[in-house]
Amino acid sequence: MKDYFITVKLKNINDMAITKELWGKTSCGKEIYLYTMKNESGSYVQLTDIGAGIVSAVVPDKDGNMADVVLGYPVPESYFGDGPCSGKVPGRYANRIAVGKFELDGKEYTLPVNNGPNHLHGGPDGFQNKVWESRENAGGVEFLYYSEDGEMGYPGALKTVARYEWTEDNELRLTLTAESDAPTVVNLTNHAYFNLNGEGNGDILGHVLRLNASEYLPTTDSLIPLGESAPVAGTPMDFVNEKVIGAEIKEDFAALNYGKGYDNCWVIDGYEPAQIQEAAYLCAPESGRTLSIYTTQPGVQVYTGNWLSGCPAGKNGHIYGDYEGVAIECQNFPDAPNQPEYPSAVLRPGEVYEQAIIFAFGVLVN
Repeated sequence: MKDYFITVKLKNINDMAITKELWGKTSCGKEIYLYTMKNESGSYVQLTDIGAGIVSAVVPDKDGNMADVVLGYPVPESYFGDGPCSGKVPGRYANRIAVGKFELDGKEYTLPVNNGPNHLHGGPDGFQNKVWESRENAGGVEFLYYSEDGEMGYPGALKTVARYEWTEDNELRLTLTAESDAPTVVNLTNHAYFNLNGEGNGDILGHVLRLNASEYLPTTDSLIPLGESAPVAGTPMDFVNEKVIGAEIKEDFAALNYGKGYDNCWVIDGYEPAQIQEAAYLCAPESGRTLSIYTTQPGVQVYTGNWLSGCPAGKNGHIYGDYEGVAIECQNFPDAPNQPEYPSAVLRPGEVYEQAIIFAFGVLVN
């Protein structure tokens, strides 16, 4: 499979201490690996080839105390088929496609429905539930998944690479690339849940959030966008200025009622294809940890972990409850294959899908 890796050009990445260990095996005997990338300050991230996922991000608080700020599980088996899609790269199409159908070049395609009436995260056997090929390369870790034509109903054989880099400045850089041998649709992101007080250490309702977005996408009660975006001003969806996540989460507002909290896509202001810009800023006043997220994507889905209860047991045996983590997923808009006014999700032969997401961890400065 090595020949399928897409070469990604690196910029300003020093050699990073990377270790690889056998983490487990599938029921079919396929080996599952855990990678650790550690910088000179002692901060590190851990990655797995299950869904090209982020398992841990251990970073300091305002007093220099280290903690893991990513929700996850202690054993690899829990990452298969978990409802939250914790830390992984969903695909071939992240988020929802209405009633599991879309039309491309005059042909209708039918996808499995796995979220109410809709198709979610590429279906029940999406990329997040696959063991990807993996390798260390030029100071980073790359994961490859080769999706066959017709898998989960999607046309075209698709080669996808997720490349992670960890810097001395505690930035986790993710580049997502894909190529197809036939016209298809693609939308990739990462679905990590963050708790900047440390995973397993309470909820995120006291975290402060700012979004670079003055509009969001109103949806149906099954979370399919209605079409046009709407201004956030004067609504609980307004995070243009820093606001505590829990301040208005219980307001009687359609978008919040549908999802028992935030589970919506915001339209990033000033979006231009291939240009990276800030999407979100998250802060935990208690620990002083911060997270700035930058992306080339047009939208950012914020999900406040409204249905985390009942997911597999977390690290150290902790049982996660609702709202104990927030996912900030940079991506194309939900249901874009059925909404031609949205940025196109179509990938054709000879084209390269390429998107970037940067998770920049820091601390508050007095």
